[in-house]
Amino acid sequence: MTDAVRMSLEEVHAAAKAAMLGQGFAENHASAIANTVTAAERDECRHHGLFRLPFYVNGLRSGQASPDIEPVLTELSPSVIKVDAGYAFSPLALETGDAPLAERAKEFGIAALAVTNALNVAALWPEVERLAVRGLVGFAFVSSSPYVAPAGGMKPLFGTNPMAFAWPRLDNPPMVFDQASSASARGEIQLRLRDGEALPDGWAIDNEGRPTNDPQQALLGAQLPFGGFKGSNIALMVELLAGPLLGDKISFEQAAHDKANTGAPCGGELVIAIDPAKFVAGGDRAAQLRHAETLFSRLLAQDGARLPSGRRYEARRRTTAEGVMVPRSLVASIEAYAAGRQVTERATYEGDHITAGAASA
Repeated sequence: MTDAVRMSLEEVHAAAKAAMLGQGFAENHASAIANTVTAAERDECRHHGLFRLPFYVNGLRSGQASPDIEPVLTELSPSVIKVDAGYAFSPLALETGDAPLAERAKEFGIAALAVTNALNVAALWPEVERLAVRGLVGFAFVSSSPYVAPAGGMKPLFGTNPMAFAWPRLDNPPMVFDQASSASARGEIQLRLRDGEALPDGWAIDNEGRPTNDPQQALLGAQLPFGGFKGSNIALMVELLAGPLLGDKISFEQAAHDKANTGAPCGGELVIAIDPAKFVAGGDRAAQLRHAETLFSRLLAQDGARLPSGRRYEARRRTTAEGVMVPRSLVASIEAYAAGRQVTERATYEGDHITAGAASA
């Protein structure tokens, strides 16, 4: 990255928080957003890192996101809790429900968290990794704006609809994956548009249904599910788990709600926590986790194979020591946000693609 600035993770967090405070987010919301953004930068998942700050700003400036509402936690049943985000961004709501979800999973063996009315532009692995650090198995499901055509179709209907899974380990960081049901995350296409890079085959079609490698045409057309009908089926499942199950919106309903076209969909997220110790007689969690390690060791014994999240943990070690490289134009935008200014070419949607601007007004 040629025209870039090196920042430590502490500087990333401070800059992100200052930017959110400068735009009017309350302290607790700004901190939670900065935590999420910094985790993404730390793990070199840049399309969910500082790159996302314009989305938070757009959601706030459009009037669609509350800057200061407190999440409301209620108990729907002994093992099902709900956090109503109140049309704010999701990081604070997820942090609010984290400990209560873990406590109920350890008491009942399995518990669920329903986050509703939340604008979500973040990755899913932080919430499931937090559960796995506590010795729990975690799942998360969230839908998004309709960007993905169903298998055999040509028009966007599903969101990229990611799901995440985390498995605790005894002497290693948790095994975690977080993946879209589409062939790529939306942000990966947006980054390639920003950087002038072509898309791999199979990621998208244009608005006439033709395969395209052009990021702009892809964002104006439709993304494709991974694996054809298999990915399409998973996207459908996620729509149901994050929408009707929780009493929240389906992807196309989220798009109708996003009248300002911010690219920050508002809907539900389902998080499930399982305590392995409650699933075997005697509750020997350590024995269960040792058993899982036999699978991991056989997988890793094959040349070229790796566990999910292995690269992220390598990135985490590297960025903790060396920091991260951030485009200078993005740093300028963040500094403008922190000063309370708008950005001349702020993150906007033209048709259905994003342009992250740099110059400040």
